[in-house]
Amino acid sequence: MREHIKTNRVLLALVGLVLLGGGLLTIAAGAGLYRRWGLTPPAGWPLTTPQNVLTPRADQARWADQGWWWPTVIASLALLILLALTWLLSQHRRWRPRQLPVPDTPRKAVSVNDHALNGALTTDLNTLPGARRTRARISGPPTHPQALIALTLAPGITPEHVLKDVSTAVEQARQSAGWDQLPSRVRLDVARHGPHRAE
Repeated sequence: MREHIKTNRVLLALVGLVLLGGGLLTIAAGAGLYRRWGLTPPAGWPLTTPQNVLTPRADQARWADQGWWWPTVIASLALLILLALTWLLSQHRRWRPRQLPVPDTPRKAVSVNDHALNGALTTDLNTLPGARRTRARISGPPTHPQALIALTLAPGITPEHVLKDVSTAVEQARQSAGWDQLPSRVRLDVARHGPHRAE
């Protein structure tokens, strides 16, 4: 799974939990559940009975009379919108294929699409004997790429021989792109298999 997908899911989960908790507390106050079920609301929580509002009238008048109140509210909302738009636009940029420059070309006019290189490397790895499922991805900055490889071995396959073949496939990808080096990080799993009955 890509790093930014994990980050997005964690952030969305946290925001969702905060909103869900606040919504449940608000519903509990509006329905009078604290009094009906004998529950104790959180300390400092303004909504404890159906008659309460989030910001009492006295506080509304007191804050509205302050000269800094409305500029602060507007600036905070504008900043929140700006952060949300920046996050949204960054997702669009990350999903677009990256162009990785090929060195030793005139003005570095030649580049390779990272999706195409990922697909080619994955195809080579899928042909390795003993490999069940493989996934390859070129990561890192364009000037210092790195190969991230996840590979599932068939039962009974020795990792040593497979790693040699993986090194050969990565070397072919490096030579094809014309890079001086292509460090790789390999994660190996073993496919599950049923128990064998000894006779």
